[in-house]
Amino acid sequence: MSKSPLRTAVPSSRRVLVAALAVSALVGSLTACTTSNSTPAPSDVAVVDGGELVIGAEQEPDCADWIATCAGSIWGSYIMQTPTLPSVFQTRQVDDEWVPVPSDLVTGEPVAEVADDGTQTITYSINPDAVWSDGEPITSADFEYTALQVRDGDDIFDKTGYDRISSIDASDPQTAVITLSSAYAGWRTLFSVYGLMPAHLLQGKDRSALMSDGYDFSGGPWKIEKWTRSTSVTLVPNENYWGQKPHLDKVTFLFLPDTTAAFQALKSGQVSALYPSPQLDALTQIEAGLPGITSQVDARSGNLEAIWLNNAVAPFDSVAVRQALAYSIDRDAIVKRLFGSLGIDKAQQSFNTPMVAPFAADDFSAYTLDLDKVDELMTSDGWAKNADGVWAKDGETATFSIKTLAGNKRRDLTVQVLQSQLADAGFEMTIDQVTPADLFGTIAPQGDFQAGLWALVDTFPDPTLSSTFSSVNIPSEANGFSGINFYRTSIPGLDDLLGQVDSELDQDARVAASHDADALIAENVPSLPLDTVPNVLLWSDKVGGPLQINPVEGPFWNLAEWGLAG
Repeated sequence: MSKSPLRTAVPSSRRVLVAALAVSALVGSLTACTTSNSTPAPSDVAVVDGGELVIGAEQEPDCADWIATCAGSIWGSYIMQTPTLPSVFQTRQVDDEWVPVPSDLVTGEPVAEVADDGTQTITYSINPDAVWSDGEPITSADFEYTALQVRDGDDIFDKTGYDRISSIDASDPQTAVITLSSAYAGWRTLFSVYGLMPAHLLQGKDRSALMSDGYDFSGGPWKIEKWTRSTSVTLVPNENYWGQKPHLDKVTFLFLPDTTAAFQALKSGQVSALYPSPQLDALTQIEAGLPGITSQVDARSGNLEAIWLNNAVAPFDSVAVRQALAYSIDRDAIVKRLFGSLGIDKAQQSFNTPMVAPFAADDFSAYTLDLDKVDELMTSDGWAKNADGVWAKDGETATFSIKTLAGNKRRDLTVQVLQSQLADAGFEMTIDQVTPADLFGTIAPQGDFQAGLWALVDTFPDPTLSSTFSSVNIPSEANGFSGINFYRTSIPGLDDLLGQVDSELDQDARVAASHDADALIAENVPSLPLDTVPNVLLWSDKVGGPLQINPVEGPFWNLAEWGLAG
């Protein structure tokens, strides 16, 4: 339950070892607070209390009902969910690793126990100081309400883990006891990725109607003051927050989806910080240096970009065609073209990102550009090239449309290179640019696409590819279009392996099951991984505080500590 789309789409009892990618080519040219071998060190500039900041936001979320499919954009989490909804675990840096640690919502690490009958209970002790913005205590009733909304609701983004909940004991307001029907290794994601919602305000009401366009309640350091569609979101401090209060009086996130316009706004002082996707023109400007602007680059990323294939529609309902597509593409050449200036020139070989590196195998490395292999696979599947050099079979051609997000120059270049490479291999690809709201609100959940180019982001440092590739997570009318297996992947034996990764409490056995699942995924090519997108944070000398990219929670995870430079 940990991947979310547009994060350009997971819990554990152990620390996650993370593979860092080289960024020395860029780091050497930046006026940045970075380290060359791991997570960039924080920039910590003294701040004064009061004042306002305007920050550029690359994307506008479709809705603020965080458990619904319309909330697929990571930017919604960055600018509204994380600042306003309390969560049990937060991702924090410990000994140079980003790991889940209990938040101050609870009094300590929840107690998870597995009984002889295989059921698992998790006991949460709630901080007695924790209150909602209206002064009402946060209680076990909020755990119960949130759990049942996810488990039993329609149009839910991802039910992984919550679908195992068999009972909830909320008899003690300060203690919530959740019983799962079977052991779940990822139990820390529960009430962490989604956070908690207030039962006393939402119980018996239309949650989606009350939350979709923003809400005035909060259990975090900030409240949503105003969301002006297509323009901005404004946050103000939650005066009843029991933790550290924000230094700033107000923060406005200005929607700037065009990278060129965003950089101009930063240079002109219209905005004071940006967290842009690494676009080609942006990287050029960063390398050249931006006067008065500090840059931080972190290649330790959970942002996985891939070519996503709809396995339920032609031509990608054929394993042979999907394999042939993989042999048609020089993925290393594409990655080097996009991120060579960052020292990144190798394709990603697993759908497990560097954030969960021990669980990733490299089976996709078998797919390199090989046109002879393409010919062999396609002809054996009954295809033959027509007069235009395009594969054809039974009156149909290997022609498909790829959905991509409008206004993203890096992806524009990617699909152009793909189009050329695939044409050489006998595939005809057209490009269809769409908005994030349309793509993740209707197109992807309803399977109304053949292929797409977007990124999923790990929103918790633990592997759960089941949310992406398990057949039980295929959205459908029957399940209210819940789940994010938009690719309609259904591979014999894969659900069992992914179930082991979710359930296995022995670390070695869990890693082994993950590697086996990776091999099966690569064999069937339900989609094709391209790269992990580095993180970039830019801010003016007007901004102070301990600024540091959190590769899971984003750049604004500690916004309460930001302020005007003193």
